[in-house]
Amino acid sequence: MGDKLQPPPLTDDCFALPAGTEWTPVDSALAEIRRRLRPVVSIETVPLDQALCRVLASDVKALRANPPLPNSAVDGYGMRHDDIVDGPQTLPLVAGRAAAGAPFEGALTAGHAVRVLTGAALPDGVDTVILQEDVTTDGRAIAFHGPLKPGANTRKAGEDVDKGAVILPRARRVTVADLALAAATGHKELTVYQRLRVGVLSTGDELAEAGDMARPDQIYDANRPMVLGAIARFGFTPVDLGRAPDNRQKLRDFLDRAADRCDLILTSGGASAGDEDHLSALLNETGAMALWRIAIKPGRPLALGVWRGTPLFGLPGNPVAALVCTLIFARPAMGLLAGEGWRAPQALHVPAAFTKTKKPGRREYLRARLRDGKAEVFRSEGSGRISGLSWAEGLVELPDGALDIAPGTPVTYYPYSAFGL
Repeated sequence: MGDKLQPPPLTDDCFALPAGTEWTPVDSALAEIRRRLRPVVSIETVPLDQALCRVLASDVKALRANPPLPNSAVDGYGMRHDDIVDGPQTLPLVAGRAAAGAPFEGALTAGHAVRVLTGAALPDGVDTVILQEDVTTDGRAIAFHGPLKPGANTRKAGEDVDKGAVILPRARRVTVADLALAAATGHKELTVYQRLRVGVLSTGDELAEAGDMARPDQIYDANRPMVLGAIARFGFTPVDLGRAPDNRQKLRDFLDRAADRCDLILTSGGASAGDEDHLSALLNETGAMALWRIAIKPGRPLALGVWRGTPLFGLPGNPVAALVCTLIFARPAMGLLAGEGWRAPQALHVPAAFTKTKKPGRREYLRARLRDGKAEVFRSEGSGRISGLSWAEGLVELPDGALDIAPGTPVTYYPYSAFGL
């Protein structure tokens, strides 16, 4: 393991908005998040077998060429192209052969051929190979028809990758194919960012743990398991921070412990300006609070701050709004903090299978799924309908302006998989 390099912390005012800012359009909010955040995780070197799904902290260059030597692409016979004539001919065979891992010793004698197998390094003097199916042989010579192209059935050294070439760029998340490429070019370890540790904290006395006895006035905490699961699917490390009561000092203690354990804190609830919105109060006390009123439905308030050097996103308490804000705002922010850069989800443009009249002013996200190539939306837009999140397989995005949608109208659809779910 290599020495770990630590980045400098974020400043407490990194989320501050200019005075007088009221409603922030979604695109402006995303641009600000992209501008203000940078990697907060340290760098380490890990063995290749531990690098899958990790984010590269530097470009990876080939330590040697692939293939390292010219080799045969087929089972056949190697020869000098200068010895080949048009029409039928025979060439005597030299003793020995070239096989993968068992090279031919010496150089090919002019006017002769040599047996070569797939993947074998080409003997000195061999620049062309003929398929074994295209010859006849008695073991002492071969007979075949010319001509052959120079270099036929051979691979050049470095034909795939030259030594020193960048094979994997910084900020790439390592795939199984990348492991093969790194191994083939001589790497046994890679330099990566540490996995982003994302903590999830629920707040509020109205919440009960799923499966526990709940008072009639309580609801079960749906946000924490949902967001923790999303973080794991994104490829980061989820940290369950539990549930904090509506007590300012106890919430402060929760946040202090979270800052020691996490690189990013996500909370749900308590981020507005009510009497029991202690999260907002605590962040305001430290001067590290920015309440972004975003022109989005569902959602709107998004509390952003830094607690003891750790960035914090205060998600809405409503589960539908919490998931939408996690996907639209927190997911790309996690990518920046984790070193993988800004990754916008890939949209699909499909015909609608629904009717809707949209008013101007806010961008809207509808729970949706594709059926027969068309986007269906959940029967209710009520943000308390958690069943719609499970029913859906993605989100339809409606632009900020007014819009009349009829069946067949093109709409923008993001499958959950576009966010990494």
